[in-house]
Amino acid sequence: MRSLDALANATPSTRDRYVDFLRAVSICAVVFGHWFIGVIHRDDGLVYLTSAVGLSSGLWLGTWLFQVMPIFFFVGGFSNLTTYEAFRRRGEGTAAFVRGRASRLLRPSAVFLGAWAVVQVGLHLADVGRPAGPELWGNTTLLRGMLPPAQTLPFGPLWFLGFYLVVVVASPLLIGLHRRFGLWVPVAMIAMVVAVDVVGFGLELRRFRYLNVLPVLLFPHQLGFFYADGSLASRRRLHLAMVVAGLAGLVLLTNPWVFEPFGQARFDWFGDPGGAQNIGHYPKSLLGTDVEEISNAYPPTVCFLLGGIWSIGAVMLLRERVARWLERTGPWKATIFTNSIIMTLFLWHMTAYLIAILTLWPLGLGHEVDTTARWWLERPVWILVPGAILAAFVIVVGRFERPRPRPDG
Repeated sequence: MRSLDALANATPSTRDRYVDFLRAVSICAVVFGHWFIGVIHRDDGLVYLTSAVGLSSGLWLGTWLFQVMPIFFFVGGFSNLTTYEAFRRRGEGTAAFVRGRASRLLRPSAVFLGAWAVVQVGLHLADVGRPAGPELWGNTTLLRGMLPPAQTLPFGPLWFLGFYLVVVVASPLLIGLHRRFGLWVPVAMIAMVVAVDVVGFGLELRRFRYLNVLPVLLFPHQLGFFYADGSLASRRRLHLAMVVAGLAGLVLLTNPWVFEPFGQARFDWFGDPGGAQNIGHYPKSLLGTDVEEISNAYPPTVCFLLGGIWSIGAVMLLRERVARWLERTGPWKATIFTNSIIMTLFLWHMTAYLIAILTLWPLGLGHEVDTTARWWLERPVWILVPGAILAAFVIVVGRFERPRPRPDG
């Protein structure tokens, strides 16, 4: 890899450094958030995590501030459009664009999956860890020692990468819709999200709500196209309106008095009928909390969409000031470095966390299953130790993230 100084000096003046900064910050926020909110459970050869958000009354506010998935998709929309146009200018087609973008995801992911396949085979052969499913044949399960990939530890990142790979493949189509219909595309996505929530909650069709995965996550990706073509930049009034509308919508929909006119029906909509956690309105957290019957994230709701609207508006308001700061050598070199290992950070951060659990648990750390005073006091430990382990992973496997140099150097 070329030195950071060389890369920084070679940065063209036309490059939008803020996009790289947002991508780096988003991944760092994901890593920090997963480590910070984890409540660890070890149960007879099985390790799994639950979220502290539902256990502490104020942590929901952190999900409004640090739910960065919309920002990541927003940046992805910008990058996919600019890269697609670059391929077209070189005379390369859609297939080349998809191959190029997908390879950046699949190369480090293959290393991650290959390493974990070896670990899992070893656990099966040594009969270490409790079988955790899903079942393959007879009494043989795919995983041992941890819950299946839907859980964050350690395979949670894979669902996101799988979905984002679909987005990459669909990007040429989405770009075509953007060029032909412009603003009507995100407007239609908003309308679909609202309609799915109305039907899914109103008719208590829980599975129907999963239709919102596409429009909620594609909405910020589509807004990224507007940033890439210049129509979203330098419009402070619009950005401020997005912040106000997003936050106002969240406040309204997550408070009970808005839904009180609907009477008893609201408790059927927002919860499992007869359950203990029926709240009669959207929950405040933008993550799953393990204690609420309804999640704003799994599947995503209109509240998750509103979180994306306000956060994108907020980062656009900060753009000019941060972009000037990124002209400095130090911040820009840090941004370049983080982007050069971004997939390694994302894929391996929960493996680092798992190793930290196996190391620290015998020392009496991580045993709190509620947000007690000790749980809070341990937070620095559960950031610093996994951080050191993740740094080691960066040294060992970070090289697989970068494309191989050509034979001519």
